[in-house]
This record gives sequence, C-alpha cells and structure tokens, in this order.
Amino acid sequence: MKLAALLVAAMGMTWLPVAHADDDQLLRLVDTAAQRLQTADPVAAVKWITGGSIEDPARVEQVLKAVGAQATASGADPAFVRQVFTDQIHATEGIEYLRFSQWKFDPAAAPTTAPDLSESRTAIDGFNRTMVTELAAHQGVLHGPECTGAVDAARTQVAEQRHLDALYQQALMAATKSYCS
Repeated sequence: MKLAALLVAAMGMTWLPVAHADDDQLLRLVDTAAQRLQTADPVAAVKWITGGSIEDPARVEQVLKAVGAQATASGADPAFVRQVFTDQIHATEGIEYLRFSQWKFDPAAAPTTAPDLSESRTAIDGFNRTMVTELAAHQGVLHGPECTGAVDAARTQVAEQRHLDALYQQALMAATKSYCS
C-alpha cells in the first residue's frame, strides 16, 4: 500500500468510533488506545521528511505531565496513568521505528509528503484526555479480578472492528499491558 493511502486510511480511521455494547466496559478505552496508535504512521512520515528524531523526550514529558494532572483531577492514580501512557508512547515509537526501517530498506516507499504534525498532536491530545477519563471511570474493573478478561475481549473486538494488522495488534498489546494492576 502506498504511503499516501496508508496515511489517509490511518488518519481517516482515527476518528471512527467502534460500536460497542454497554457491558463492554473497557472497549472505549482500548479503542481509543488503538486510535492513538494509528497516528504513528502520519507522525513517522513527518519525522522522516523533516529528519526528526523518533523519540522526543520533551513531548513525552509534556504528555506525561498533562495526563498525570488530569488523573489527579479525575481521582485516578497518576502513577498508574503515567505508566499506561509510557507503554502507549513506547508502542507508538515502535511503529515509527518499524516504518523508518521499512523506508531505509525501500527508499521508493518512503513518504514525500505528510500531514501537518500539529494535526496529529491535536488528535493525540484528544485521545489522551479520553483515555484518562476512561481510566478514571473504570478503576474498579482495571484493578479487579475481571480486568484481564475484559482487556483481552476489548482488544479482540477492537482489532477485528478496526481491521488491525499484525503490527498494530502487537502494538495494541504493548500499549495496554499495564491496564491490569
């Protein structure tokens, strides 16, 4: 798939909510995590074209500080929320590193255009707020014995409904690994 089509697909899918039943308590959280992961391709394209680094410690600290503050205001454990987002960021960086590797091996497939980075960051910030809200709302499930089953079921449903390929399924697994404490 050409990068332009991939970017359009990734950005287009980002704003489509997955339908879910009321009893799927963690589905919105996991779906939002998947949507956030789907920003990795357009962000990688920007970084590739501009020669930027995949890792951006200043941006990571900004995100972790913001989600920690929102967690505190929401009554959620800020350390838990920061760990969840650290995993999410690492999973996103993993996708970006893979894309860079693919483009190194096949320069003809490398992007020549990319969306404005501010668009992706605006989307990411929105996903972050939704995720913290969901983490705060479902603390009982996340810290209870039914967490593993609920997260697994949500991952399966999101992967199926969003048609996540093996890479994105692996990234979603990594991004959600700390949900059950």
